[in-house]
Amino acid sequence: MDPRIERLQRQAAADQETIGLAGGLPADEQFPRTPLARAFLRAISPPGVSGLQYGWPEGRERLRAWIAERLRLRGAHISADDVIITSGAQQAITLATQVLVRPGQALAVDAATYPAALALFRARGAAPVARPAANAACHYVMPAIGNPDGHPLSPAERNAVLATRRPIIEDDAYADLRFDGAAPPPLLAVARGRVWHVGTFSKTLCPGLRVGWLVPPRQRLARTLRLKHAQDLEANHLAQSILEAYLLNADFDARLGRLRTFYRRRAVRLAAALRRHLPAWRFTFPAGGFSIWVMTDEDGDDIEFLKTAILHRVSFDPGRQFRPDRVPHPLMLRLCFSATSGPRLEEGVRRLAAAWDDYRRQRDAAAGSRAASSTSTWPPP
Repeated sequence: MDPRIERLQRQAAADQETIGLAGGLPADEQFPRTPLARAFLRAISPPGVSGLQYGWPEGRERLRAWIAERLRLRGAHISADDVIITSGAQQAITLATQVLVRPGQALAVDAATYPAALALFRARGAAPVARPAANAACHYVMPAIGNPDGHPLSPAERNAVLATRRPIIEDDAYADLRFDGAAPPPLLAVARGRVWHVGTFSKTLCPGLRVGWLVPPRQRLARTLRLKHAQDLEANHLAQSILEAYLLNADFDARLGRLRTFYRRRAVRLAAALRRHLPAWRFTFPAGGFSIWVMTDEDGDDIEFLKTAILHRVSFDPGRQFRPDRVPHPLMLRLCFSATSGPRLEEGVRRLAAAWDDYRRQRDAAAGSRAASSTSTWPPP
């Protein structure tokens, strides 16, 4: 993240009066606290391998088997032996990038995509570029539900990515949170030999456990496991054990159904507030996920707009951090509905509209002052 944006977001998060429309956080009230507490007690108790002990770098077998079965139901022909448990999706993306991309190579992404992945690619010395990118070493895509726009790849877009014959990092983080409940077959199911499938429990359960997974192509599995072992020996074994105990005693599909209904209601509330208070802004209602991607037709500086918004005690995610070229104009922004209640969503957009009016007045006044200065002469006639 741009350090200026991070400072502003931390400032906003520290103020309880600021309404947060940033961050992409799951709703606190949806965390299954009591079931997880019970799972913790089962995880640390015999019989079996206690969650307090060391484990293997690939992760707990029953947890990997559970993930593999879910992917098989979506058409992917894999087994538990194909799955590596990681410290969240971010480590899974990191491992795939380490194997696939060398410094200086191009990596194809969507025109707007997950900013932590973009930061990772740049840190590795790769150059993320918007698709289509003929010379890209690989593709990073979110086919089921994108971030920030909340939409799946179209059939034409899926086919175009597959037609490149290049390796694909498939980030499936929001697949289970499609509002219609119909997650498409993952790209893993149709291009097993070159898809690196990434998943996580951070969106559907809780991010604090930091449990994700990676399914690499089988010919790259051994190398990936060696890299994993060198990084951290294993993902948090206690967190894996808690998650395994929870999943073996919970109706996870029923939970997903409740989450889809819950988040869709919040998306509807945010969309209605935007249409009411900021009718000139453009967006398409999301098919799932945690956010709405808003587009304007105006130039400007999204960081300066964020500063103004925070003065009005509301925050958002500036669009530049989602773009591979990091260009801030025309102004776009991500507004997250996931962690904010309905009444606060309404009030947050009302504050955002007031901030937008203030920002535009300041921007236009500054532009007028610069124009006047550039046309003045000295000495005066």
